[in-house]
Amino acid sequence: MSRRNPRSRDQRRSVGVRDSLCPCGLVAAYEACCGRFHRGEAVAPTPEALMRSRYCAFVRRDVAYLLRTWHPRTRPPRLDLDAATRWTGLEILSTTEGTPFHTTGTVTFRASYAGGALHERSRFERVAGAWTYLDGDISNEGRGPSFPG
Repeated sequence: MSRRNPRSRDQRRSVGVRDSLCPCGLVAAYEACCGRFHRGEAVAPTPEALMRSRYCAFVRRDVAYLLRTWHPRTRPPRLDLDAATRWTGLEILSTTEGTPFHTTGTVTFRASYAGGALHERSRFERVAGAWTYLDGDISNEGRGPSFPG
């Protein structure tokens, strides 16, 4: 009697399928998950969705999306990403407000990278009906890059 190992079954799957998963941590393909926000086909419906899509934009180095979703009051004139940073995972720790009835919300998360993790409580605010990243309180767990939500 042979014993099936779920890990070996996963290893037999196409590498392309595994590579197409969205980096934001949800079990969905990038194109149907954060990709639609990055392409401008939809806007993130909640601060958490925007946080996930912004993390994904950091992974993919999509500076245009990061600047487009940054609140105009706090948006920097430009953003230089460290090409050596390798983001490895996102964990949403908590959220507050951010429903269709709110104009503000927060997302507390941990973003891991090779060599450490970054912990932030990000604040989001609606501008013209769309959620934008306002600012955040950051603490690095180890030495590494900054990651504005």
